[in-house]
Amino acid sequence: QVRLVESGGGLVQAGGSLRLSCVASGRTISSYAMGWFRQVRGKEREFVAAISYSGTTTYYADSVKGLFNISRDNAKNMMYLQMNSLKPEDTAVYYCASDGSSWGPDILVREYEYTYWGQGTQVTVSS
Repeated sequence: QVRLVESGGGLVQAGGSLRLSCVASGRTISSYAMGWFRQVRGKEREFVAAISYSGTTTYYADSVKGLFNISRDNAKNMMYLQMNSLKPEDTAVYYCASDGSSWGPDILVREYEYTYWGQGTQVTVSS
């Protein structure tokens, strides 16, 4: 069974930075596309960023492009989301997700395309 666990969330002032981490267990992630989503209570989960299994291709939501950076370290079975210049509207629970099929499409942006999900980590940006 694949398990994803996020960490690194917390409270930060507007303009600050946070680095989220996602560690996978149960299988190696090196052949699976992965991504980050976020959800505000009462709203739908939204796509934030995606990364190919090799890490060479990335894709971002327009709202975070140029501010957030997604990366992965397959040797450590980990994925990261570096978030800079945070704004109050970035406040949400952030989830990491993994494709269920190996060597699939490089980039997945839709929630239903992902099979495995973490439990989420809260990010709160104060104004």
